[in-house]
Parts: sequence; C-alpha cells; structure tokens
Amino acid sequence: MGNTDSKLNFRKAIVQLTQKNQKIDPSDDQFWEQFWQGHQTTLEDVFALVTSNEIRQIRNDNPANLATLCYKAVEKLAQAVDSSCRTQTEQQCVLNCVRLLIRCLPYIFEDDKWRDFFWSSLPSQEKTMPLAQSLLNATCDLLFCPDFTVTATRRTGPEKAEELANIDSCEYIWEAGVGFAQSPPHNAHMERRRTELLKLLLTCFSEPMYRSPQQSEEPNKWIAYFTSADNRHALPLFTSFLNTVCSYDPVGFGVPYNHLLFADTTEPLVEACLQLLIVTLDHDMVVQQQLTQPGQASYDEGNCGDNLFINYLSRVHRDEDFHFVLKGITRLLNNPLVQNYLPNSTKRLHCHQELLILFWKICDYNKKFLYFVLKSSDVLDILIPILYHLNYSRADQSRVGLMHIGVFILLLLSGERNFGVRLNKAYSATVPMDIPVFTGTHADLLITVFHKIIATGHQRLQPLFDCLLTILVNVSPYLKTLSMVASVKLLHLLEAFSTPWFLLSAPSNHHLVFFLLEIFNNIIQYQFDGNSNLVYTIIRKRHVFHAMANLPTDMAGIAKCLSGRKTGGKFNLPRVPQRRTTAVSQELPSAHVPEEYNEEDDDEDEEEEGNIINEEPKAEEDLESETESHERSQGGEAQLGEVLTAQPAEPGTLKTSLLDTPGISQMTEREQAHPNDKAQADADSTDMVPYDRSAASTPTGEPKSTSPTELSRLSVAHRGSIRMVPSEGDRWTPTPEWIVSWRSKLPLQTIMRLLQVLVPQVEKICIDKGLTDESEILKFLQHGTLVGLLPVPHPILIRKYQANAGTTAWFRTYIWGVIYLRNVEPAIWYDTEVKLFEIQRV
Repeated sequence: MGNTDSKLNFRKAIVQLTQKNQKIDPSDDQFWEQFWQGHQTTLEDVFALVTSNEIRQIRNDNPANLATLCYKAVEKLAQAVDSSCRTQTEQQCVLNCVRLLIRCLPYIFEDDKWRDFFWSSLPSQEKTMPLAQSLLNATCDLLFCPDFTVTATRRTGPEKAEELANIDSCEYIWEAGVGFAQSPPHNAHMERRRTELLKLLLTCFSEPMYRSPQQSEEPNKWIAYFTSADNRHALPLFTSFLNTVCSYDPVGFGVPYNHLLFADTTEPLVEACLQLLIVTLDHDMVVQQQLTQPGQASYDEGNCGDNLFINYLSRVHRDEDFHFVLKGITRLLNNPLVQNYLPNSTKRLHCHQELLILFWKICDYNKKFLYFVLKSSDVLDILIPILYHLNYSRADQSRVGLMHIGVFILLLLSGERNFGVRLNKAYSATVPMDIPVFTGTHADLLITVFHKIIATGHQRLQPLFDCLLTILVNVSPYLKTLSMVASVKLLHLLEAFSTPWFLLSAPSNHHLVFFLLEIFNNIIQYQFDGNSNLVYTIIRKRHVFHAMANLPTDMAGIAKCLSGRKTGGKFNLPRVPQRRTTAVSQELPSAHVPEEYNEEDDDEDEEEEGNIINEEPKAEEDLESETESHERSQGGEAQLGEVLTAQPAEPGTLKTSLLDTPGISQMTEREQAHPNDKAQADADSTDMVPYDRSAASTPTGEPKSTSPTELSRLSVAHRGSIRMVPSEGDRWTPTPEWIVSWRSKLPLQTIMRLLQVLVPQVEKICIDKGLTDESEILKFLQHGTLVGLLPVPHPILIRKYQANAGTTAWFRTYIWGVIYLRNVEPAIWYDTEVKLFEIQRV
C-alpha cells in the first residue's frame, strides 16, 4: 500500500513539473526527493508513469524544471558514490535516478537547443566539470560498487570497507577470460543492477540517433570521454564487457526447458555488454578523419582522445585469449541452429546481429585474431551460422542489414587464402536449411546459398550481387572439388546473367558476367584435376559461352534482344529459356543431380522422356518451381527439427532504413596472391572492365559521375525502387559502341580453348560407346589433362576489403538501428524524433 501511495506522489510530482510557467525552486528538497526516495518503481513503471508528451511539455514550457531534475538526479548518483552506496535505501535511490534519466535523456537529445546542456557545468560545484562527465564518472564507479553491483572481496569488518572512489576496479572484473583469471560468483540482483546502469550508458551514447547521417560523422563526446584515459575504469569495463559476452553459455548444463523454469538475468546483461561494445568500438575518430580528411590523423581539433577500447582490443595477442573469444562468439552464434528432439526445449538467443558486428570489429582492429580464426577449421563455425542467417533472411525486407553484415564478413574473410582452403572441408548437413540436398564441401554450401539469395531473395538485395560474386571469385582458385549441384548452380547464374535482354537492359549488368567468367577461369587454370563436374557442366552448356562471344552489336540485333524482355511479375533473375536441339553433336547426357534436387517434369519433358541426348539438366528449368520443389523435398529431411524456410516479414514489422553501400571497387583493393607476377597482372587488369556497378557507364561508354557521398546517402527505402531491369520509363539505350567496348574484353579464351580440346573427345566417346549416362564421361574427364593446352595461367587476383567512408557511415546507421529495434522492454527510443534513420513498417 505504501509503495502505491509513493507512486501516486511520484505521478503528482511529474504533473506539477508540467504546469506552464510554474518553476519549482531547486532548493525545495522535499519536492525533488519524491522522484527518487520512498518508492520502488521498476524501469517499466517509470516509462508508464512518465509519458513522452509530458517530458516534451516540461522541456518546452518549463525547461528550468527539466534541467533541475537532471542536475538533481546526477547529484544523487555522485553522492551515492561518495558514501560508497552501502545502504539499501541509497541503492534504491540510485536505481530510481537511473531509471528517470533513461526515460528523459532521449527527449533532451532530440531537441537541438539542448545539445550542449549536459556539457555545461554543475552549478553547485566550484570545479568546472560538465554534467555529462559527472554522470559518466558516477555510473562507472557504481558498476564496480561492492555489495551493489559486484561481490565484495576484502572485508573483515565494517571499518575495513573500501571507499568506492578509491577502489581498484581491476580486482572486480565481472567474469574470467581475457586479462582476468578468477570467476566471481553470480548474483541475479547484481546482474539486474549492472544491466540497468549499462542501459543508462547506452542511452547517454545514443545522441547520434538524433543527428542526420551527415552530422553522425561528428565525434560523440559521451563515448570519447568514456573510452579515454580520463575514465579510470576503462580497462576493467572493457574486459568485463568482453568476458561477460564470451563466457556466456545459454544452454548451461543442458537441462531441457530450464529457461522456462528460471529467470535468466545473465542474458539481458550480455546483450547490454554486447551493444555497448559495438557502439564504443565504432567510435574511431582517427579512422573517420583519415577517410574523410586524408592526412589529418589527429584527435586534437575535435578534443577527442584515443579510444582505449579499440587500443585494448588491438593489443590482445595470446592464443588462449583468441580461443576464448572465438569459442564464445561461435557458441552464441550457433545457438539458434542447435537441434534436438524436444521442441523449444533449448533457450534461443536473438543477439546474432550484434555478435556479427562484434566479430567484424575484432577482425578489423586485430589482424592477429583474423589470422588465428583462419589458421584452423574453426572459421567454418562462423561460416555456417552466417550462411544460415543469410539463407533464412533472404525474403525478409526487415533483415536487409543482417544480410549486408553477413556478406561483408564473408568478403573480409575471402580476402585471405586460408579461407578458400578451409572451404574444401567436407560438409555434413547438421543445420536444416531449405536448400538442395548434396554431398560435398563447405564451398558447395557457400555457392548453393549464394545462388538461393540471388535467385529467390527480394529485390533490395540486388546491390549485394557484386559482393556475393566477388567472394566466390576470391575463393575460386582454391576450390578443389565442386559437387554437381554447385556446378549446375554456377552455370545457371551465368546463363541467367548472360541472357541478351538482361545484359542489355542496364548499363552495368555485364559486370556480373565478368565475375562469373573469372570464377570459371580460376578453377580451370588452378583446380582442373578435381573439378570434372564443373568441366562437364561447362561442356553441356557451351552454347552459353558461344552466345556471349557472338552477342549482336548492330541496332537491329540489339532491338531484337530487348524485345525478349519480360515485363511485370516478381522476379530477381530472368527465367532461362529452354534450348532444345536435335543435333547429336550439340547434346550430351544430362548431368546427374540428386533426386531431391530435380523438379517435376513438365509436359514437354514427358514427350521427350526417351530422348536422353536432347534433355537439359532439369535443375535449371524454372527458379520459382525449383524453390518450391526444394522446400517440399527438404521438409521431411530434418531429423531433429523443422526446416525453416525463408519467409517475408510479417506485415507491420518495424525496420530501420540504412544508408547505401559503396560500389565494390570502392570497398575492395585488388591484390595479387603471388606478387612476383606483377607485370602479368598489370597486363591482365587492363583487359578487364572495372567491377564497379555503382559507377555505371553511359550509352557512349563514358563513366557516369556519381559522388561517393551521393551513393552513401541513398536509404534502403529508396533503393527498394532500384531494379536491375529498368522500367519502361527509364531511358537507358545500349549502343553498338558500348557493347563492343566490353564484349571484346570478355575473358573467354581459357574456356573456349577447353571446349575446343574436350568437346570433340567427349563427343567421340559418346558415339563410340553409345553412352546414355554421364558417369563414364565424368570418369573420362577426371583422368584427362589440359597441361600445355590452355593459355598461360593468369595471376590470382584477390579483392580485399578496405575501409572506406561509405561502409563506416553504413555501420553506424546499422548499429543504432539494431539497438533501437532490440531494446523494446521498455522501448527506450520509441516515439522519439530519430533523425539518423527512418523507422518504417513492412
């Protein structure tokens, strides 16, 4: 009853603050004490008792009252630190102040007039310390307060209690792991208090949400101070955050349904630590200045010191620390993929986006960690959950950001040779995915999922096609054996992208063909011996390569190609027209693919059932029916759980807009795998068109001028209207000169030579032996050789990710969008005027 009365008094005090032109005297302690003394309101209570309209009303009509409320709350936190926050009354007062500040801060940030408020000085203090610094100092002190947020270690009596202001917080790191060997006992109450204090920090750091994307490049003073040497707790906070995340095991002892029986106070703490880590690690003003103002690598002008969190992360070097971090991240990433016989018996985490961002940041700032990840097959424990999320999210427009971060990580990894080598490890299907059944390697899984994304993903993923194919180009020289399923997938992509009407429908579509041809050339030149499946598929689809070499360049031929364009309907790839010919020399036995992978024959196929040599691979006929067939066939395959098929977002799902990403040439830097062949590489690079589909060519072949700034400012909402095949209103018209400018540079020499040598040999054994099955041909190709018959092998060119202003801005927007959507209990930033991104409903 008493708590109800105190809540009523709290509510009355809020209403009194809103009264127009009624300024409450700052010295009226009896009034102000109502906000933090004598009641136990939860964070959810505060959000219910204090409405957004009331906070805005106080801010606009009675700014002095809001300023005094914030001053008084911060002052209470500082006083609690001075007294070491030992009593239960003080601890409850601290929590009430924290909750009130979490509620009010976003509404202060959304008004530009209040931007400098927290960086003004406390009126009651002689020293000129900004209010923000007092708030951060007190919060950090309280995060290592014995008997409040950490367990006391040295206590022989009340008189021996340590003063909080003088405590060595390195002795109170929250978890064992990097830089700390002891594992303190878990205390649910302390974990809850830490979580609330961390939510306050996150709210303080969220000021960039209320700036436009252009302004978001300015330094964040809150994070700059928090990660500077002025924060005496910087090191123990960093290690506490990292160790809390990487030591968390949501399954525990594996008792089924334990998450339904007991409240887990650790998960919210882990999520708060994770979000603070990615936000603080994203604040790298040295890199920001290097990208936007080359030559100025100093913090001095912005009064922003070195980011100690980045500094500490870059200096981790022990293998046991790397192992601890990698195992922790992979354990949490693989959590949603774990299958068992009891439905919903295992706890499911939802922080995979934050984990992927953290993994990206660690690889970016600590190259030794990246090499540690790649030196063993442990990298595949990262690859599989990424591919799972990419496959599952491909049809959901609210998960565009997740798709991007997954692809960016794979692009970063693919720049290293070891990643391509690791992909040759055999893959056993332990994760239920709606993809074709195959027996093969992780490389086959990668290709199959990428094909699925391109073929059946929604249209806002089209800007990622270049990245997906660049990843395959980077790993292709190291792929020893591709399965028939993966080989057919690659050829299907080439057949689809090289369809004449598609090639001529947009000024940059032909770049996709260049990527695919480079993949085939790399495998033929460097891994021919083990790739009989791919070679056989190339031979069967040789008409595709001949058609590319003979693409029409006259106006009549161009008009005929464009008249074949399909209009209307939902599609991502053009449907490949079925080619059938009666010439025996043109047809070979159909490539065998697993039964689950084939589609149901249509009527035309049934009429020609007896004519094996005229049959196309069934797997390539129609993408939409193929997808349905795969999902039907996979539906009964999962032994331990139901296959999760990719579904569109539920209507009304909230999502945040994103900035556009730069073109692939701005994101990557071409580098030789074998630098000794530099002269040959330079010669080769002049024969290829630049792989930047953002810098689209004009009909005359001149580059279209688009500034990186303009590219990075397009939101996903705008990108949704960009189609790879333009609408009738677009005025793109291909010219003969434009076609000749790139057709002559198609790297077809190696493939044409392969066809010239092998096709007559294969046709001869087909006729001589009367073959109607491909196994004999595959056996022949496995033992064949092209040594001395192919052109001189080209140097292996790797496109490595390089930091750039566009992706830096994209990450900042994405990170805060994830944090906005994930913090819903309570929804801290909901109903505030966010400017960094748009909040949209699907």
